[in-house]
Amino acid sequence: MYAGIGIIILLVMVFGGFAITGGALGPVMEAIPHEMLIIGGAAVGALVTGNSMHELKAIGGGFAKVFKGPKHTKQDHIDAIILCTKLMKILRSDGPVALESHVTDPASSPIFAEFPRLLANKPLISLICDTLTLIVVSSGTLEVHAVEDVMDHAMKTHFHEEAEPQHALQGLADALPALGIVAAVLGVVKTMGSIDKPPAILGGMIGSALVGTFMGVLLAYGIVAPLASRLKQVLDQDEMIFQAVKQVIIASLHGWPQPLVVESARSGLGHAFRPGLSELLDALRGR
Repeated sequence: MYAGIGIIILLVMVFGGFAITGGALGPVMEAIPHEMLIIGGAAVGALVTGNSMHELKAIGGGFAKVFKGPKHTKQDHIDAIILCTKLMKILRSDGPVALESHVTDPASSPIFAEFPRLLANKPLISLICDTLTLIVVSSGTLEVHAVEDVMDHAMKTHFHEEAEPQHALQGLADALPALGIVAAVLGVVKTMGSIDKPPAILGGMIGSALVGTFMGVLLAYGIVAPLASRLKQVLDQDEMIFQAVKQVIIASLHGWPQPLVVESARSGLGHAFRPGLSELLDALRGR
């Protein structure tokens, strides 16, 4: 929502300020469609050239994330900590065999069934189940630091794939000013081909060419770069639930007391999604 509001404010202030100071919007509006055909077409062509269909779809999904915001709510983070805490309690009290049916088939597990939103999050559930399955098949003999390394590697791969749209958008933002110059140069070439025209006509043609540079810079630094920055914020916030899950599993394997395990996971969450310690402990007792 805020991304859309910001873009509206940007356009109103830029074009409104230009009009208030005496600028004529007519020539600018007349030139924008032609310049945008060049700039936008070149930008789309560059994206298609530099990305596979998978990445192109991910870029579309990235735009959706910018406007929707973070995927996980505060309750999702609470539920993730509770889920992992319950699973680690089974491992500690009943052993790997009792945990096996839950992590090998989470869709049929009564514990996972308590958290339908989390169950629909396949990357998160895979991280939990794959890690605990390793512990189950090894009968709990794995070293804790080895489990942590495996989790870090899995999360690094997932986060890298999730960040690809953000990198593509940032690359596009870096390229747009140059694409604007391309459009402007073509406009100047067109103008030079009409050098015999009256000054008034030449002035209009040069002004249209300069709109290309203007649009390239405006799109780059006013729209696409902020969208890329916002997407990075959203992705960073969506990563926190994975870090909380990892912290519960690793701290539990170290044998920490449950309140300390919960606090270690809770304290790593951003303020927008971090529950109070008492709130989280109450939620654990209520489950």
